[in-house]
Amino acid sequence: MNYSLAELCDQVLAARASFRPLLIRGGHTKSFYGNPFLQNGEPPVVLDTRSLRGIVNYQPTELVVTALAGTSLKEVVDTLDASGQMLAFDPPAFGLEATIGGCVAAGLAGPGRQGGGPLKDYVLGAHLLDAQSRVLKFGGEVMKNVAGYDVSRLLAGSMGMFGVIVQVSLKVAPKPVQTCTLEWDLAEDAALKFCHGWRALPLPVSASAWEPHSGQDARLRLRLSGASAAVNAARVKLGGRGVPADEAARYWEDVREQRLSFFSTPTLWRVAVAPGTGPLKLGPTLFEWGGGQRWIAADCDAQHIQDVAARAGGHATLFRFSAGQALPSHGVFQPMSPGVHTIVKRLKQEFDPQGLFNPSRLVVGV
Repeated sequence: MNYSLAELCDQVLAARASFRPLLIRGGHTKSFYGNPFLQNGEPPVVLDTRSLRGIVNYQPTELVVTALAGTSLKEVVDTLDASGQMLAFDPPAFGLEATIGGCVAAGLAGPGRQGGGPLKDYVLGAHLLDAQSRVLKFGGEVMKNVAGYDVSRLLAGSMGMFGVIVQVSLKVAPKPVQTCTLEWDLAEDAALKFCHGWRALPLPVSASAWEPHSGQDARLRLRLSGASAAVNAARVKLGGRGVPADEAARYWEDVREQRLSFFSTPTLWRVAVAPGTGPLKLGPTLFEWGGGQRWIAADCDAQHIQDVAARAGGHATLFRFSAGQALPSHGVFQPMSPGVHTIVKRLKQEFDPQGLFNPSRLVVGV
């Protein structure tokens, strides 16, 4: 056990003895996300994971990278890029200080999720520091691993509620041979129908985004990625205008990091819906993933927007909110069904019976 990890273990033991909550912090770039910490008693102990830095193992031929949780996300991405590889789920950083542990704990994915899939599908193994100051090891560094319960993927998007992610192993992917971006001037309804129309077709669409402008200037952009023959054939089939490569690269990065003017709003909802869902008519909207993810820049009533999301086969999250804004009593995430809520509470009880780690960050009261 290295010195930095030993220090974290000591902090956990001290907090446990004094019944003080533990707030896990990496690069602090996603501190806005999730339910805020409510100060009800003793001040929390902040566990800073940034001392756990470094790539532990990376063999490009194995398509797996293992890194300590405090390693910067940029370092991991740059290391993979130098070998012509990438994190296919395209995680947002929201700042240069973002860490790979925070990336997994938040469970967020960028535009590339449409072609690459969700983050949880790429988590192969993890080491977790629990409330008894034990380092538990789950999964491994191979793609076919059937040993025990798949706890590693459970940690993806858990917001640190089960413990401190100490180390993660992620499956990586080769960068595509060719990429191009096409665009069309389409209204929201037409853009959604267009995206739904090619879902069943064998097209190499790796990302899509529709954003409103003014009047008829609303724009849909699609990114095609893959073998040259497939990309060129899809480009001919779909038509549209080509976007210069440099402009396209900046655009997809700006979508991922929420640097577009659309995102400069104090209140932002993230709504996931089933394929084929039409316009939600909840306010100014930007959609990704062929319409599967909608961003709503409006201060909507929580009950109403979550009811709309549920009827569309999805869920809604208050992704950003301003200081002092009244939050839903159940928190910023869509309430869980009673059965799922019971399972989450039982898992929390197993890993963290005293409720020390990131209390209520994911589920209010848990």
